[in-house]
Amino acid sequence: MVENLVVSIINAFNGLDKNLVIFLISCMPILELRGGLIAATLLKLNPITSFIICFIGNILPIPFILYFITPLFDKLKKTKFLNKFVTKIENKAYSKKEQIEKKEFLGLLLFVGIPLPGTGAWTGTLIASMINMNKKKALLASLLGVVLAGIIMMIFSYGLIGNLIN
Repeated sequence: MVENLVVSIINAFNGLDKNLVIFLISCMPILELRGGLIAATLLKLNPITSFIICFIGNILPIPFILYFITPLFDKLKKTKFLNKFVTKIENKAYSKKEQIEKKEFLGLLLFVGIPLPGTGAWTGTLIASMINMNKKKALLASLLGVVLAGIIMMIFSYGLIGNLIN
């Protein structure tokens, strides 16, 4: 499923530099670094260079989410047009907060780092912001979580998928 979405996005970005494509994919919610590394494998890019590009793409939104998402959501909920959408996002994030709330730093690190559906830096950092987790701890946990996710995805993408492609 994720691979099909990644292929569709690669096709949509046809003509762009391949490194820019994996960077943009890594910046996207849901796909993040995980999708970027799958794309890098499909595009037959260098694993180390791809890891660095995808890591930067995935961590770029983290400080903005951590420091600005809660005030932004508060403003957006005051509009009729976006109130339901923002509330839906908040409720989805709150439904996963127990995974982070109990262990805070370690919980956030593992939530971001273990590549399962519905986890990742975007959601983890959003939850950390919503539960008023210490921003420095949340930032460090998110960064380390992206590294962990990257290592896991490198093994998966360049190991399993890479072997199927080659």
